[in-house]
Amino acid sequence: MNTPKNITLIGAGIMSATLAIMLKKLLPDAQISIYERLDKIGAESSDAWNNAGTGHSAFCELNYTPEKENGEIDIKKALRISQSFEVSKQFWAYLKQQKNYPKGYPFINDIDHMSFVWGEANVAFLKKRYKALTKYAMFEDMKYSEDYDEIAAWIPLMMKNRNRDEKIAVTRMEIGTDVNFGAITRGMIQYLETLDGVTVHLGQEIQDLTYQVNDTWKIEVEDLATKKEYAVTSDFVFIGAGGGSLILLEKADIPEGKGYGGFPISGQWLRCTNEDVIKQHEAKVYGKAAEGSPPMSVPHLDTRMMNGKRSLLFGPYAGFSTKFLKNGSYFDLPLSLEVDNIWPMLSAGYHNFKLTKYLVNQVMQSPEDRFEALQKYYPNAKFEDWELAIAGQRVQIIKKDDDEGGILKFGTEVVTDKNGSLAALLGASPGASTAVSIMLDLLETCFPEQMKTTAWQEQIKEMIPTFGKSLITNADLCRETRKRTTSILKLEH
Repeated sequence: MNTPKNITLIGAGIMSATLAIMLKKLLPDAQISIYERLDKIGAESSDAWNNAGTGHSAFCELNYTPEKENGEIDIKKALRISQSFEVSKQFWAYLKQQKNYPKGYPFINDIDHMSFVWGEANVAFLKKRYKALTKYAMFEDMKYSEDYDEIAAWIPLMMKNRNRDEKIAVTRMEIGTDVNFGAITRGMIQYLETLDGVTVHLGQEIQDLTYQVNDTWKIEVEDLATKKEYAVTSDFVFIGAGGGSLILLEKADIPEGKGYGGFPISGQWLRCTNEDVIKQHEAKVYGKAAEGSPPMSVPHLDTRMMNGKRSLLFGPYAGFSTKFLKNGSYFDLPLSLEVDNIWPMLSAGYHNFKLTKYLVNQVMQSPEDRFEALQKYYPNAKFEDWELAIAGQRVQIIKKDDDEGGILKFGTEVVTDKNGSLAALLGASPGASTAVSIMLDLLETCFPEQMKTTAWQEQIKEMIPTFGKSLITNADLCRETRKRTTSILKLEH
């Protein structure tokens, strides 16, 4: 596509904020408009209470390293995600160094990432995972232990009154982080508003998108406060509206978007209300996911920093809602059904019976059932110290497939039209943590000619110094990059 002058980004979350800063750096004269249906920035999937906040770097998420039928551990996804998170940290370090970026924004903190398992088979799995990952510089600092006393020193709250004869194992990565993606998003939007040519429109809902013969998009908008409707024209449109992206992609009516469906999954946390308990745990400790569960449902006892205050969460517990957004409508799912995606959705449902069964069981859980799951991680937990909190809403991708009719895809996917004038981001975890890499891929797809230019290459390397290089195979570069971003982001232990 030609270099755009008018750019529209839908959704004021971390994806749009990241892309807006990149595009403003690459196209300083462009006019960038961000539209958000809520009256707050980053209040949906990016918000701290709605997002896992782990800083998904594959240090502790066991679902990123599945065991193959031959017993080997597949670490390809873990390596890719870990590298993507290092790319994100480079971008955030760049932001911290910018003159107008809000100083002292507490969006990232260092916190141990651990994996915790019990039982002979799971311990054997974790040990094999440890040996496979530590061959690479990104994971070389990982520690492994089966020693009760050493583990008790790492996570005393979880080990108190635990049976010493129980077969357990833990891996520990001290370079882990806790990330407040809502804070990052708000900081980026505040920074963008100091730049010429960037405007942010809150309380504005996109009603329709129409491709026009002059290669532009007509975007129909409703002001939710005044109920007035108006239209704007744009050369390039990015739909980064979280779970709401699917419905907007359908309104754009591009051939590339046909056959996509969405399966919404809601989440809940148990939130600790006892300050004495909260002080006794300082780690993100992940276990093994239940069979058939979605990726975001991996159980973890999680220390979080929420706007400067320390919190302790356990979960998440999956649920089902027909909403595509936490602040959405119960009609979102039925309204998303179209002739070209009904069969893929039915087929995906048939082929994912275990997931359906898992969600039904989760929805039917009693408070006592949820508490029993917590006690496997924290044996001394008291029922009265925990309350139920609603997490964010995620929409998993369902995609047309020639062999199976439809497949349920975890992760994220960018859908673009043939000339790169419109892009929509679908999917969920680990989206926020890998937002920078996702947006770089989007630029490669939508602006292939511009990305080849020396000017764009140099600008991108200013933001992400390792752009175009591998942190997986280049161990020294990985170590040097980590040392630099750790210093800038003040993540030293």
